[in-house]
This record gives sequence, C-alpha cells and structure tokens, in this order.
Amino acid sequence: MEIINLAGQWRLVRLADGSARPMEVPGDIYSALIRSGELQDPYYGENELASQWPGREDWKIERSFTIQEHFLQLETIRLQADVIDTIGEVYINGSLAGITSNMFIGFEANPKPLLHPGENFIAVIIRSPEQAAIREAARLPYPVPASLYPVSSPHRNLIRKAQCMAGWDWGPCLMTGGIYDSIKLIATDGPFIKYIQTRTKAIGPFPADGENRASGPDFSLDIFADIEVPEEMDIEAEFTLAGNDIASDYRQVSHYHLAAGTHRISAAMLVKKPKLWWPNGHGNPALYDLFLKTGSDPFFRLSHTMHKKIGFRELRVISEEDDIGRSFKFVVNGKDIFAKGANWIPADALPSRWTRARIAGLLDSAVQAHMNCLRVWGGGRYESDDFYELCDERGIMIWQDCMFSCALYPSSHEFLSNVEAEITHQVKRLSDHPSIALWCGNNEALGAITWYEESKKNPARYIVDYDRLTEGVLGRIIRALDPDRCFWPSSPSAGPNDFSDNWHSDERGDMHFWSVWHEGKPFSEYLTVQPRFCSEFGFQAFSSMRTIESFALPEERNISAPTLEAHQKHPRGNSLILDTMLRYFRLPKGFRELVYLSQVQQAMAIRTAVEYWRSTMPRCMGTLYWQLNDVWPAVSWSSLNYDGTWKLLHYEARRFYAPVILALFIKDGAIQAHIISEIRGEHAATIILQLLDFHGEQRGLLFKDSVAITSNSSQRVWHMPVSELPCKPEEAYIEASLDIPDLGISTLSALFLTEPKRCNLADPGLEVTLAANANGQIEATVYASKAPAFYVALEIEGLAGQFKDAGFYCAQGTRKKVAFIQEERGETRNSASLAEQQPQAEAHAISQTNATLQARLRAFHLQNSFEH
Repeated sequence: MEIINLAGQWRLVRLADGSARPMEVPGDIYSALIRSGELQDPYYGENELASQWPGREDWKIERSFTIQEHFLQLETIRLQADVIDTIGEVYINGSLAGITSNMFIGFEANPKPLLHPGENFIAVIIRSPEQAAIREAARLPYPVPASLYPVSSPHRNLIRKAQCMAGWDWGPCLMTGGIYDSIKLIATDGPFIKYIQTRTKAIGPFPADGENRASGPDFSLDIFADIEVPEEMDIEAEFTLAGNDIASDYRQVSHYHLAAGTHRISAAMLVKKPKLWWPNGHGNPALYDLFLKTGSDPFFRLSHTMHKKIGFRELRVISEEDDIGRSFKFVVNGKDIFAKGANWIPADALPSRWTRARIAGLLDSAVQAHMNCLRVWGGGRYESDDFYELCDERGIMIWQDCMFSCALYPSSHEFLSNVEAEITHQVKRLSDHPSIALWCGNNEALGAITWYEESKKNPARYIVDYDRLTEGVLGRIIRALDPDRCFWPSSPSAGPNDFSDNWHSDERGDMHFWSVWHEGKPFSEYLTVQPRFCSEFGFQAFSSMRTIESFALPEERNISAPTLEAHQKHPRGNSLILDTMLRYFRLPKGFRELVYLSQVQQAMAIRTAVEYWRSTMPRCMGTLYWQLNDVWPAVSWSSLNYDGTWKLLHYEARRFYAPVILALFIKDGAIQAHIISEIRGEHAATIILQLLDFHGEQRGLLFKDSVAITSNSSQRVWHMPVSELPCKPEEAYIEASLDIPDLGISTLSALFLTEPKRCNLADPGLEVTLAANANGQIEATVYASKAPAFYVALEIEGLAGQFKDAGFYCAQGTRKKVAFIQEERGETRNSASLAEQQPQAEAHAISQTNATLQARLRAFHLQNSFEH
C-alpha cells in the first residue's frame, strides 16, 4: 500500500469573482479568509454580523500534486477524506470524481481513471450551505421547523452539517466549509481494511470492591473486519493483540478465498485476565494494541495493516422500572459509577482550530476537576479520532449523541438514506472505543415537537417523522452494529417508547433541568427535584477579564455595550445574570467586580445542584452540567474560558466532584450536612461544623465527630432547623472542615445561611504577597488578617496564565499559598489546559515579582466586590 498525503497548502477560489488566496488543509474557508485579510476576525467586537457572506457563496478548494508511474500501476486507488463540509463535488483533472452532502460521512471515490503520471489537479467545490438549506426547504411538502437564535442561518436542520454552525444561544453563526482531519490518496494491489469492530465479554465475576481491581476475569474477544478485495483472491489475515504487560502476544492467522467485493472476516480469542479499563477516579484505563494485517501473497508485500487501541471492560447502562419510576446509571466492571462531568460542544467555531493539543487541554481540565463523563452534544459533530483516543487514555466515559438537536427533521427517503449511511459509518468507526458509554438519538428533538406552532397543530405528523428517524434508522442501525451498547432514544428521555416531559419530571431516565436559568428561579429550586440522572442544567457567567479584553475595547466593557451584547447569544442572558446577582449580592462596584460576581454566582448555582443531587445517591447517579467549553469568547454557561483557562465554576467543580465531599445545603428550612464518598474501603472522617460570625468569632460548635465512610455512600451526618440557630441567619455562617488522615484529604468550606447581600461582611484585611518559590514558580501568599474572606480570586494583569486555585474560602487568621501557572512562551491561547502544567515562570517575570507584578496583582473577594 502507498499513500499520498494531500494535506498542506491549497488555493481557495471565490467562484463569484475568480479571486484566489492560500488555504491550509485540513482547514476551513473562514480561517483562510481571516489569514488573507479579507475577513476581519469574527470573534472581535461585532464582526460576526459582517461575516455572514462567505456562507452564502460557493467556493473552490484546489491544489496540484504529482503521481509517479508505479503508483498508478497498483490495482486500486482510493481518494479518502475524513470530512468534507458539506455540500459539494470533487473533481480530478476537471472530471467529476464524486459528490458529498453530509459532513458526517467519510468521503471516498475511485479516481484512478482520471489520474495520469506527473502533475494532477484536485478541486473540491463547496456549495453555499445556507443556499442549499433554503433549496431543501422549498422542496418540503410541509414545514419542518427548527429553533432560531439571535444570528441564525435558516433551515439548518435540512442539511447534514454541524447544527451549531448556524448559530446557537452560546455561539456565532459562521456557516463555514472545508476539508477537515485528513485527505489522501491510497493505492493498493491486495486487500484493503475498511473497518474493524470488536466485541468483548467478561467470563466470570469481577473482583469485589476493596480487592485488586486492576485485572479482571478472562474475556472473550471477537474481532470483525470489513475487507475489500479488487478481484477474486486468496488472502491471509493476521490478528494480533499486544501490550499492557501481557505475557505474550495473542496471535491468530486465518486464510480466506474471497470474490471481488467487500467481505466481513472474523477471529475469536480468549484473553486471560487482562487489565481492565476503568473510568477516571476508579482505576487505570488500561488499553491494548490490536493489529490486523492482511495480505494476498505469502510475504505480505501486498498488505494493509490497521491498528487500534481497545480496552477490556463491561459497561452497562441500567435503566429499569423501580419504586420511584425508571432508574438510570452506569455500571462498569460490576461497580456502580456516579457520572460526574459536563457537556462537550465543538472545540472551536472555526474547524481549523480543532487541534489535538486544544482538545487534549480541554480534556485534561475535565480530568483535573475529577470528571469521569462528558456528553458529546447532538448539535455539534461526531468528534475526531483524536478526541476519542484521548478520552480512552484518560478514562472519560462518553455519552454520544447523534447529531440532531433542537429541531424537527424530515422523514423523506432521501434524508433517511443519508442518515443511515452516516450512522453506519460512525458506529463502525467509533464502536471500539471503550470510552463510549452509550448512543443517544438526539438532543431535545423529542421535546421540540411541543415547541413550534406547526407541530402543535399537527403533532401526529411530526411524531411519525421523529419515530422514523429515531427508531426506524438510528435505533435500528445502532442496535444491529453495536448490540452490546445502550441506545437511548433522546436526551432528555424517560426511556424507549415513553414520551414523558423530562424537563420537569425527575422520576424516570435522564432529565434536563432548566427552571433556575430559563425561568429565573432561585438556586434553591435545584433542591426541589431529585433526578435519576441530570444530563443538562446550567447557569451563565461572564468570561474572565483576559478573555473579554481579547474581543472588547475598553469602552465596550460594559454589560449593556453593543460588543458585550453581541457576545451574549441568549436573548435574556444578561438580564438573567443581573437579576440573579441582585437577588444574592449588593450592586457590584464596577465592571470587573460584575464579571467576578457573575462567576461566583455561577459556581454557587452548580455547586448547589451537584452537592444536593450527589447526596441523593443512589437515586441520582449522574450530573453533567451545561457546559464544559466555549466555541468562541462569549458570555455563556461554560466552566472554561475560550482560551482554556478556568472560570470560578471549574475550580468549584474540582471541589464538588472530588471523590469525597462534605455537602452542605438548606432544604425545607433545615441545614443539612452529608458526607459522600466513592473511595474504596472504609475510612474514618473527622467532621467539624462551626457557627462563626463575619469577624471569624465562634458563635457555636454545631458538630464534631468521627464518621465511618464507605464506597459509593451518602450519609446525612447532621441537620438543624435554621430557626434553632443561636443567632439570625444574616449574622453568621457555617465553617465546615473535613479530615481523612489515611487518604490525605483535608478540606475547609463555608455555607452562607441566607443571601450574602443580607450579611454585614467584615473587611478581611486581605494581604496578598508574591514571591518566587523553591520550584521557580510565582506564588501568592493570601492572608486574611482581620476576618474571613469568601470566594477569593487572584489575577495578574498582563501576565498570561492563571492561579492554581480560585474561588476559595480563607478563614480568619489563616494563610494560603497559591502558585501561578504561567503560559509558556509561544503557546497558543486556546491550545491547552494550564492548571497542571509544570510551571516554569520566565526569568523576567520572576525578577518583577516584588515590584511590577505586585502592582498588577488584583485580589477579588465578596467583601471588596460590591458597595457597602
């Protein structure tokens, strides 16, 4: 086999006027126009509005390449592209080689008759996706509506393109196109491997909790491969499993006599006690190398080899009728797993920035916050191989939506056939990843039947359309091609054949709970429901100042300035943020304080939900907040800024998703303390709850005891009606300490007993000094000299990076050291997580520690953020 990689520099031609400019492939049209200077950065200011024209025009992406004579002498030549976005044609030397109408299907064509030795030309025509969608709408026998957003491209639900590219309530409308991931010519003389799929099954029980869980029982391994041969031939197939310290490679050789065409071949192995793949926090995600080598001659000269990494685990989704309704939980290798995580959207609005480094950085931040699960949301894309490989390596379980979201969809034969090819390709491509926990039919497409006037007037018509797509195509194909993995019809959903309202009902399946955000209810509303699994809930906050400064001029850094409103895609978003802020806090002093308080309240909101829902375990067995990341710099629900740095919510997530937490909340007029653990074995935890006034003076010792904790447990250790406190709620707060010496766990947190605005918070006399520590890091020492400080957050203006902790409580008279993780020179702003890099502060920065940097240091806490 020989490969000609076609990645590199191409030309982008605007068909309207014939003008040309360079374009990098993999890459997208918008990014090329930005580089050429013809399109202003759509992320800056209000430039998005002036950036709509490229999606309304046709484009050509072209290049030349050279082919040697011997390449053409090989029997079969394939042109393969992972993603062509979306509607277009591919030409070789001026002749049509193939067409594309779905960015979720890998493109393949036979260009051999069109090629010749020497210089050749390839051109990919990308038709306007907006115009294509408008044409499809004109062909419909009846309307098929979709949700619209402040800046939207119409009828996005009628073409198979990432739905969020048409605009969403957190992202811009940039209807770009291009060639993503890889494009290449492959020449072969013998067999060609198209797909490999495996099925693993445990033979015997898994180790009990508390035992060594690194290795499990024996596993059967069934391997299936789709092999294409150009003519009738004998082939040899060598299947090999290797790696992870197995005593010797497992190897099996089979011989086949095959006619021309595509065939499925198989092999079976018994693997003795392999190391198990575990989710993050529960064990090592062990992976093994699987190789398939095929050849049509004894010396494998005419061969093709494919390599995959696989994991041995049993992952079941348990959704059963019970006394409450219908359960929903993940069980991995016999152990119930509480899913802790968030929702994943595409890594950027511009596909040229979908790099492995950026994806790895975002996933590392998820792992650092103790997440073990992400939901790949249905309005984006089936992610790249890089994404799933990185999730496999990190032990991140993936809830995989199919790419349908917040819309109704056609059920024509043409549309459904296109979707069938799409889901067939994606299941065969992805099913071997141990990280994928389930397939889900869509995001909110079931609920969308109740949203639009057309479907309200004729629900039966649209329910039939929904069922033809969801069960007739997606469910049917997924169950046939991946029978060991759960297919869940929609998110939210009460389960197969159940059309219940799972926005407000908490008894069945997975729930989306949006009453706090969309309905403007207080954070205590989270305590009125006990979801079985909450796969969406969230609260917005402003991006950190460094991100805001990247798109807004100083005069535009105001909540109602046009630039800030342009980067807020929810119609009522800024109003909801401000209304909530005035519910809990006094009026902020200025814009920086407003940004800070927005992040404090976002962290408070999600902490309230997660800690309470974790306390209801095992009724609730998963929380995935909306959302992990941003596609552009915006005001949104994300816990990570666009550049990958952390908002206060992400620091808080590291605390509320920790393996052991002490959860405090007020429900039904009583304060409750619950200890929640997913740590194996039994351990002694010392808990102290003190009532302190806002000068740090004790008003009462509420609880002090040692409590035994066990794995997957939640126990209430203390409660007291607020009315029985020895003081008014606005006069004091609860300080909670948790110590587990044998695990090295020691935490300190605080609970307000009423809205902070009602409390007379004392000046903490916060002192922050910077110095270089022994590791060469910039390090801040925070000292609350007079009174406790709440939600302390530090920043150094003009220095790229972030502090290792933020949003923390600092008790009166205590010191806390916090290292600054500096972004390394040359690192792109949005490339990677900064939280756990080995920080090497540059010499010029260290030398400024006691002077310039100290002057640029800002310290935020509740007491200095609003008017008193």
